[in-house]
Amino acid sequence: MIVKERYINLFTDFGFKKIFGEELNKDLLIDFLNELLKGEQSIKDLSYNKNEHIGRLESDRKAIFDLYCENDRGEKFIVELQKTKQKFFKDRSIYYSTFPITEQAESGDWNFELKAVYTVAILDFTFDDENSDKTVVTLVRLMDTQKKKVFFKKLTFLYLQMPNFNKTEEELEDHFDKWLYIFKNLPKLHERPKKLQERIFKKLFNIAEIARFSSLEVEAYEESLRVYRDL
Repeated sequence: MIVKERYINLFTDFGFKKIFGEELNKDLLIDFLNELLKGEQSIKDLSYNKNEHIGRLESDRKAIFDLYCENDRGEKFIVELQKTKQKFFKDRSIYYSTFPITEQAESGDWNFELKAVYTVAILDFTFDDENSDKTVVTLVRLMDTQKKKVFFKKLTFLYLQMPNFNKTEEELEDHFDKWLYIFKNLPKLHERPKKLQERIFKKLFNIAEIARFSSLEVEAYEESLRVYRDL
C-alpha cells in the first residue's frame, strides 16, 4: 500500500499516538484537553502513566487504555479513540473508569478522598440511541435526579461523536472547533488551512507530515492505516 495523503489520519492507532502519546508532543494533548474542559480545567503539565491495568487479582480482567495521564494535581485522564461502533461502549467506558478510581486506595487508615477522574472518548461513530441528536460533545456526571444538580463532580465522562461535526473551515468559531476540524479532516488536507495558524497547530502539522517519517514509521503507519480501513 502506498500512502497518498500528505498528513496522517488521527483515527489510526499510529496517528493518534504519534500526535498525542509522545512525551515531546504532550503540549498538543494538554492544549486539546484544556479546550475540551475549558472553564473547569487548566492543565499545566501531564505525565504519561502505564496504559495496561490489571485488577486486584491475577485472574481479574485487564484494561488497556489508549492514553492514561495524570496532571500536576494528581487528577487522572483516560483518553480513548474508538474507531468502530461497539454495542456496549458506554458500559466499557464506565468499566475503564474504575481502574484509576481503585488504584487510589491507600492501605491502612484512609479517608476515601479521591482525585478526579476524566474519561475522554473520541468516537468515529454516533450512538444508536442518539441518531436524531447532532450533539458533538456529551458531558456526563453523576446527578441528583430530584434536584437536577451534579451530585459528584470528580467523575466525568466526555464523548465526542465526530460524525456529527461538519463545520467547514469558514465556519470555525473558536480554538476547540479547530481541534475538531483537524480530527475530522487532517488526511484530506494538502496544506495547513489559513484559519489554523496558531503555533500549536504549526507543530501538529509538522509532526503529522508523512514525508518527515522514517521508513520504519511509514511502514508502521501503513499497517495502522490498513487496519483502520479494514475496520
